[in-house]
Amino acid sequence: MKVLQIVEQAFRATGEEQDDTILWLSRSMRAVGAELHLLLNGNAAYYAVQQGHLPPLRFGHWQQSHPANIEQDLQALIDSGVTVSVVEEALVERGLAQKPSIKGLQRLPRKALASLYNSVDQVWQW
Repeated sequence: MKVLQIVEQAFRATGEEQDDTILWLSRSMRAVGAELHLLLNGNAAYYAVQQGHLPPLRFGHWQQSHPANIEQDLQALIDSGVTVSVVEEALVERGLAQKPSIKGLQRLPRKALASLYNSVDQVWQW
């Protein structure tokens, strides 16, 4: 069974966790053999061009000592065989279209989404 995971919210739980929860879930699922395609859309399109670590987050005396590394998490997914794509128009709408994407990440036009949806067994939208 092939699952398309659509991520639209950026930086979900990255303040209190060390990872984006859906990227972590995707890596865990892939580790046990799941066939996945990850699609970045909306504000999560920023992930496609993210470079380096996020700055540490501090609340009062508490500091997130291991901030999320979105670029590394996406690269690990790609390296494990997960197809990772971003909606081109989402990048354009956010002024990010000219920035280089993470190596191995695919840019898809919005008009290609119907075909992508038809190529998988389930669509999970986060």
